[in-house]
Amino acid sequence: MSTAVPVIALTGYLGAGKTTLLNHVLRRPDARIGLVINDFGEINVDAGLVTGQIDEPASIAGGCICCLPDDGGLDVALAKLADPRLQLDAIIVEASGVAEPAALARIIRFSGVDNVRSGGVLDVVDAVNHFSTVDTETLPPARYSAASLVVVNKLDQLPEADRAAVLDRVRERVRAANPDAQVIGTSGGRIDPGLLYDIAGTAEQTGQLSLRDLLVEQPEPGRPHDHPHADSVSVLGEGCADPAAVFDLCEHPPRGVYRIKGTFAVRYRSGVRSYVVNVVGAAVHIAAAPSPTPDPALVAIGMDLDVEDVRARLRAALAPVPGAAPAAGVKRLQRYRRLSI
Repeated sequence: MSTAVPVIALTGYLGAGKTTLLNHVLRRPDARIGLVINDFGEINVDAGLVTGQIDEPASIAGGCICCLPDDGGLDVALAKLADPRLQLDAIIVEASGVAEPAALARIIRFSGVDNVRSGGVLDVVDAVNHFSTVDTETLPPARYSAASLVVVNKLDQLPEADRAAVLDRVRERVRAANPDAQVIGTSGGRIDPGLLYDIAGTAEQTGQLSLRDLLVEQPEPGRPHDHPHADSVSVLGEGCADPAAVFDLCEHPPRGVYRIKGTFAVRYRSGVRSYVVNVVGAAVHIAAAPSPTPDPALVAIGMDLDVEDVRARLRAALAPVPGAAPAAGVKRLQRYRRLSI
């Protein structure tokens, strides 16, 4: 069984730094990323990066991606990129600056394309101009409600004394509309790609450096890494869990956790079955585990995690229960399985 490819919506007003962030994310070595771009928007992805870091880019003409007709090009592009033979780690849909995140998220969620799942909505914010161009009304803008990760970019263009206050203001406004969204600050679009997707195992390459190797971002001499790094916490489980405990964790993750992934086992009267879980923001995706059945394990990924608290929550979710799983947990599992198809 192939693992569904996460489809990440990359949104943000023109000038916020979407393409800069995209170029940074694509520099991760050995990443295989499918990219869907909008011909109508101002796309300026470096040609070398496209050649070296993106597998099977697909462009969509016809204006804003969220205004495509029902039988329009996004489904075609996603179906092409979701081909298991490509073995992509993720698909990024880079929308035009006028695209509404909520509309794009719905299109991805209900695309009907096999072998894909929601990878979240990443909304890029211009720290300098956001409150004079986007967030200008009494109520927070609707785009906050759809975002799973808000990246406050260009903090380096603010006086150092003002940066924390601006980041806190954006966080307060986002949380007022969407308590589940994570908010992080950065400069130059530099975020840890580990927040967004995993890298599939690849064979060790030998010989001359590839274009991917050459594009790995190296710090300048004397210049520290100034982008935020993701934290991760992993636990192993023993035996079969109560699905209700797993979904309690998925629906109410610990503070700072943006992604949860892993496997868990459930005992039915007819036997034991294992499942793969992927959580991004408020989106929970459940699939049958591949064979051979993996050992139960969960990993939480996020920023500024309370490691001991997160580890305790993961262990509680995988705590073994005697006998068949309680009916209430099985019903929740069945509901998530239907939603994940």
